[in-house]
Amino acid sequence: MKDIKTTKTTPKKELMIETLQKCLGIVTTACLKVGLNRSTHYDWLKDDPDYKARVDAVDDLVIDFAESQLHKSIQNGSDTATIFFLKTKGKKRGYVERSETIQTNINTDIEVSDAEKEAVMNKLKEMLKD
Repeated sequence: MKDIKTTKTTPKKELMIETLQKCLGIVTTACLKVGLNRSTHYDWLKDDPDYKARVDAVDDLVIDFAESQLHKSIQNGSDTATIFFLKTKGKKRGYVERSETIQTNINTDIEVSDAEKEAVMNKLKEMLKD
């Protein structure tokens, strides 16, 4: 036998799910349209696995919608959308950002003895004579 509370709220849950779809998953907006307290929605998520699964499916629809908008932006020539797509979906083809580290703090404080300086100077003088 079904719980009376669950049976009583089923139409409200259905309405909430439909409204979430129309509001692209924005809980506050959907709750306002349905006349439902947000805490009730979150209680349903916690207590009703079927409701949670259906709300999760709405989240997947929202992601699908966002991806379709991304593809439209790419088709319209958006460089930003194209770059974003390639960075996220084209990684296996090498479209990844890599950071290269170049060492710029090379120690230039080399101590050279007077004898070494004289040897280098003598070698340079010999090379200039030839």
